[in-house]
Amino acid sequence: MAAFDLEVVRRDTPGTARGIFLDSAGASLMPTPVLDAVLGHLRLEAEVGGYRAKELREDRIEAAYAAIAGLIGCAPDEVALLENATRAWDAVFYGIAFRPGDRILTDVAAYASSYLAFLQTAKRSGAEVVVVPDDADGQIDLAALEAAIDARTRIIALTWIPTGGGRVNPAAAVGAIARAHDVLYLLDACQAVGQVPVDVGALGCHFLSATGRKYLRGPRGTGFLYARRAALDRAEPAVADVRSAEWVSADTFRWRPDARRYETWEMSYAAVLGLGAAVEYAAGLGVHTTWPRIHTLAADLRRRLNAVPGVRTHDTGAVQCGIVTFAVEGTPAEILKSRLAAQGVAVSTATPAGQRLDVERRGLGQ
Repeated sequence: MAAFDLEVVRRDTPGTARGIFLDSAGASLMPTPVLDAVLGHLRLEAEVGGYRAKELREDRIEAAYAAIAGLIGCAPDEVALLENATRAWDAVFYGIAFRPGDRILTDVAAYASSYLAFLQTAKRSGAEVVVVPDDADGQIDLAALEAAIDARTRIIALTWIPTGGGRVNPAAAVGAIARAHDVLYLLDACQAVGQVPVDVGALGCHFLSATGRKYLRGPRGTGFLYARRAALDRAEPAVADVRSAEWVSADTFRWRPDARRYETWEMSYAAVLGLGAAVEYAAGLGVHTTWPRIHTLAADLRRRLNAVPGVRTHDTGAVQCGIVTFAVEGTPAEILKSRLAAQGVAVSTATPAGQRLDVERRGLGQ
């Protein structure tokens, strides 16, 4: 396993002196370079105004696109910046013109916001939501997925790593199936980017959504979308905006030729620069370096927790990540969270409302 200087990383993250933060899958502590980028731009806006500040930092703004592209293995013009992962995901999903009988294939671990969009779309259009079951390892069943694909299948929408569990779904294998059947593939990588190595070419996805605030350690209110150049016309943006399209004549417009057709004109450039700094910081450490450490620490934590009487972990999957879920017999999750907070340990709770299909199927949260 390659090493990095942990003490330097801790010095770059002053918040670590205030306690133990085990809730980074929800929102991580920003390192100093990220904070400096955000605050520096806000100060510049206060001095010269928002428009002029944006002009003066145009090179750094473009560098953010390039940094993301380098992190996930695509071209900068295949990256769009949005306010969060849900907006990035929605920008694609709601741009698809579903018809009665169209099939939306998804997994048991689908996040609530995604599944609500499925339900709304099914109600509006008459499309059908098909939930592909898990296999014996507790991850999406690839054979069942392939068997579910037919001429009516419009999209595969997969959660790579769920919000409330440690499984790592076989996203690249799903991509191979999507490619073999020429089915649109939208990948929710909210918990994956920054934690596991990402290569969109190897994944085979047409679109990928991600956030800045989790494993990338960026500011809240940041996210991005990867949109494969060849797939742009397969999901027309749900919103037309002066940034996403050109008003050609009184009754016609033309979409941008790149992924930025999914953006809107107004955005927080302080947050964008913070995201760019976070991606550059993660790239400097090397996700190929940090991922083995995350994987090893999480496996050790599960082993130690399972050795404690009355404690049981709940993570499934042949490959498991840094998200560790567990329960203490007789102690509600919120009570346990409060007790740990009193000792300076921050954790998050996973509720049925966030991942209802998986939680109810396994009888968790009861």
